[in-house]
Amino acid sequence: MSDWRGKIVGRAALARIARRMEGRGERLVFTNGCFDILHAGHVRLLKRARRMGDALAVAVNSDGSVRRLKGRGRPVTPQRERLEILAALEPVDYVVVFAESTPGHLIRAVRPHVLVKGGDWRRSRIVGRETVEAAGGRVRVIPLEKRVSTSRIIRRILARFGR
Repeated sequence: MSDWRGKIVGRAALARIARRMEGRGERLVFTNGCFDILHAGHVRLLKRARRMGDALAVAVNSDGSVRRLKGRGRPVTPQRERLEILAALEPVDYVVVFAESTPGHLIRAVRPHVLVKGGDWRRSRIVGRETVEAAGGRVRVIPLEKRVSTSRIIRRILARFGR
């Protein structure tokens, strides 16, 4: 897709896309996160995830969801901008937002073929794992990049430029 705007889809549209792909024998890979300050660790995870199937869908926590998970002052980057940035990345085929604290409902609606999470998640605690595996899909955990995180970037900025 050449226009990043066409990559931003709703929950129902992503579910339809997944069913069409399934009918063609193709695999939809799914990952999710806040993606508040995009960094090299995110990009590397997305590139690796994309290679696990025929298309990559990235579910992004809404601003309210990020605030509930990360606390006051987050997100640093507003939802609309996070969606645009992710949609502009080459490995990303679809971007969808979710307002809940977890993507469980979205994963049940979409039923992706591969669910990918970063290595900070223990396999047994990955939301949606049971749904994906029950449908015959796979769950993959990608090791995190050492010393690369949004929290570290925020701390480094504060240390350099003050509060």
